[in-house]
This record gives sequence, structure tokens and C-alpha cells, in this order.
Amino acid sequence: MYGKATETAIAAVGLLAEIYDRGETLLSAAAIAEARGLQAPFLSKILTTLAQGGIVNGSRGPGGGFTLARPPSEILLYDVFRLFERTDNENACPFGGGQCGEGEPCPLHDKFVVVREAMDKVLHETTFAAFQHA
Repeated sequence: MYGKATETAIAAVGLLAEIYDRGETLLSAAAIAEARGLQAPFLSKILTTLAQGGIVNGSRGPGGGFTLARPPSEILLYDVFRLFERTDNENACPFGGGQCGEGEPCPLHDKFVVVREAMDKVLHETTFAAFQHA
């Protein structure tokens, strides 16, 4: 339901949520990559997109790194998802345009609608506070 970029972004933001202390602690891209088992060059691109999207703040140089731009409780999973995935619901079926949506729905249409609705609920109702230690 989502790609490698989204998976990587959620892993990185999740780690930053775990250690969130109002921006006092910064983690380098290398530290995030190591902690989550991610490829550093790919993660660096993801962090750039997250910064452009207002999810993380980054600073360069010695002592620099990344932190969340706002508290984890104010960042929805959807906020990250929308930066890397298509968010239109027009094509929820694997058959895509020309098959499903043109006339009769495909045999799997109703099942994929249920999956899409469940995923949308999780994305819109879950914040990154879920990653914080209780």
C-alpha cells in the first residue's frame, strides 16, 4: 500500500519521535540510518523531502542533525505519507484505469475499498506520539 520511500520516512520520523525532547537532541542522518538499518544516501534524500514538507528541521555542521519540527502528537502518519505517495482515491483497485471504474467494478473492487478505508483511518488518526515511550 506504500513504497520504500514512505517506509523509510516513517522509520526515520518514528525514531525522531522516540527521542523527541523539544528539539534539544539532534540525530545525524548517519545515526538514524544506523539505528533503523537504512541506507544513508537514500535516507538523506528522504530527510530533505521531510524538511521541505515541514516535518523535520535540520542543521548542518558539527553538532548538527535532525529533529522534529513540531511535537510528535502534532504529526499524523498522513503528513508523512502524503509527501511520498499519491493521495487521490480514484484508483484504489490494482486493475487501474480502463478496467475498474469503467462500467462494472472488478471482482476485487469492494475488498480493496475496505482496505483503503482502513488504511486511511490509520493514517488520519495516528500521530507519531505512538512511537514515544510511555
